[in-house]
Amino acid sequence: MFHSNFKKLSLALLLATGAINAAQADDHGSKGSSVTPLPKYTQECAGCHLAYPAGMLPAASWQRLMGSLDKHYGTDASLDDASAKEISAWLKANAGTYKRVSEVPPQDRISKSAWFLRKHRDGEVPAGVWKRASVGSASNCAACHTNAAQGSFSERDIKIPK
Repeated sequence: MFHSNFKKLSLALLLATGAINAAQADDHGSKGSSVTPLPKYTQECAGCHLAYPAGMLPAASWQRLMGSLDKHYGTDASLDDASAKEISAWLKANAGTYKRVSEVPPQDRISKSAWFLRKHRDGEVPAGVWKRASVGSASNCAACHTNAAQGSFSERDIKIPK
């Protein structure tokens, strides 16, 4: 009992002092959002959408996504072989390996993963939010998570747009 309460208190103090962010705490100590993004990954992927932290999906999902860039969710996002190989290796090395990312989500979509759905359940995020023009869809993390581009998804930085 003491150990459990001490661990919770320690985590709370680390969060309060900013020593770790909430995304890292949710990862139960995994590398998740603390990994510095590969510049080539950011350059190639962030041109169309947020360069999602590699730890948000398991390696198998990243492998399938990188192997089908010619039909990436309805868009041709093909890369030259060298870039695809470099990005694939980085994603594999930094993919999520912790409990919440152990299951491959449907269609390899972060927004359909069990942990995402739990964090964004109805009641916390009303269904109408996703339909707002300022949000667009559940894949637009940066609409509400003000520091998503820096890999931080802390609840204290959430601002749901009108």
